[in-house]
Amino acid sequence: MTIYLDVVLLENLCMNYIILFATGYIMKIKMKQWRLVISGLLGGVYAVVSYLNILPIYSRLEMKILLSVIMVYLAYHSKGIKQLGKQLVIFYLISFAFGGCAFALLYFIRPQDVLIQNGVYVGTYPIKIALLGGVVGFIITYIAFRVVKTKMKKKDMIYIVTIKINEKQVTLKAILDTGNLLKEPITGMPVIVVEKQELYSILPANLLNHIDELIGGDQNNFIEEIEEKEYLKKLRIIPFSSIGKQNGLMLGLKADEVIIQKEEEQEKNQNVIIGIFSEQLSKNHSYSALIGLELLERSESSEPITNFKG
Repeated sequence: MTIYLDVVLLENLCMNYIILFATGYIMKIKMKQWRLVISGLLGGVYAVVSYLNILPIYSRLEMKILLSVIMVYLAYHSKGIKQLGKQLVIFYLISFAFGGCAFALLYFIRPQDVLIQNGVYVGTYPIKIALLGGVVGFIITYIAFRVVKTKMKKKDMIYIVTIKINEKQVTLKAILDTGNLLKEPITGMPVIVVEKQELYSILPANLLNHIDELIGGDQNNFIEEIEEKEYLKKLRIIPFSSIGKQNGLMLGLKADEVIIQKEEEQEKNQNVIIGIFSEQLSKNHSYSALIGLELLERSESSEPITNFKG
């Protein structure tokens, strides 16, 4: 069987490109085509060197792992070890899926022309069969990731939020709600909608128990009973509309600081209004606040929970 090195290089370049493109597409990475080509070419050259067995050291496992790291970094210009690690894991998963699909297709169509030379699959099979295997692998992998992402979506939308007001704080679970477009009308600050029951530990009970009177302007009967008058300076009235209620008004307070826990990172914001919601947001108490996209760096798609709008 005659093996042409240019064919080995071209086949590996094409397969590497497809794998790198699929990895970037699934992870929603902004890709530059020239980076993918250079990274794929590097993998192709490595395959040729391994096939020729010019330097046996290149066939060792450590060199293959190092090659993967370099290829991923070249392709996506990874920022930080953590990001590089995530990209590398997805790259390996897709590589295994692609390799399995391509080899299975080759084996069933022309098994007599497939052989392994120094860890590299070579043969006289048409290159289009290998590419077809890569495309099939991409489709299967993409569908699998979509299914897994759909099942994990709600879990990934839950954030740990800490609200600080007048040296008091409360930590609760908030869910990302794309329907939460609330803003304080004067300052334009975003609003986090929080269940009233969660705020008794940081706000005066007399204030929370008379929300309707505060919104309606009838404050004479209880306003003097609130000892800590600094809370009154933070009060805001927020117009909103939601399912079943149009042209509503919500009482809000300016928070001193809101901390949003996102995986291993924290995002702090001192320009947030806490909207007080008298009813329960979650039937199973899995969360007690709604947070909008504006407070987050990433954009996710989800169905709105209560469709609050300013």
